[in-house]
Amino acid sequence: MKLYGGPGACSLAADIALREAGIRFDLAKVDLRTKRVDGADFLAVNPKGYVPALRLDDGQVLTENIAVLQFIADRNPQAQLAPAAGTMERYRLQEWLGFISSELHKSFGPLFHTESTEEAKQAARQQLQKRLKWLQDALGSRRYLMGEVYTVADAYLFTVLRWGPRAGVDIGQWPALQAYVERIAARPHVIEALTAEGLLKNK
Repeated sequence: MKLYGGPGACSLAADIALREAGIRFDLAKVDLRTKRVDGADFLAVNPKGYVPALRLDDGQVLTENIAVLQFIADRNPQAQLAPAAGTMERYRLQEWLGFISSELHKSFGPLFHTESTEEAKQAARQQLQKRLKWLQDALGSRRYLMGEVYTVADAYLFTVLRWGPRAGVDIGQWPALQAYVERIAARPHVIEALTAEGLLKNK
């Protein structure tokens, strides 16, 4: 498999998940500004122009985080990165993935776009304040989103919450979320992914 991603972008979740699942893959770093990867046009891989894009061993390309993460989890059920298909727990996982994608991930978007007006950025921060407050309450004292079992939803949420400092959103004002980020960041495969993407220097 080959994962096309941008350092620190939402594709970091798939990078983490592949490592947690024990799946061998090649990482191709996409320049999201120029849409170039390995000297070629990334749009030839994913015409949508964004990451992640996962090229499978049969040549097919899978896109969209929610689909990519569940695909990875299902490749190695023993890693327990997702509940079994058809169970209520699996629908709860999809519920979390949907929330992270539509309510958090997309809300950060205006804060990174240079063309966003200050009004749009302020509206985005207000939306994030509400959603992150709800998230802290929903997480409560649980270790992970699904309880005591780490899933691909945690890889995705960790990735999105890491954007806080760059976007001017202080995650530290929600102690449970800050502790959650630190807990996920300490996982060996997360450290491995952050290092591979140049986001964490080797000690």
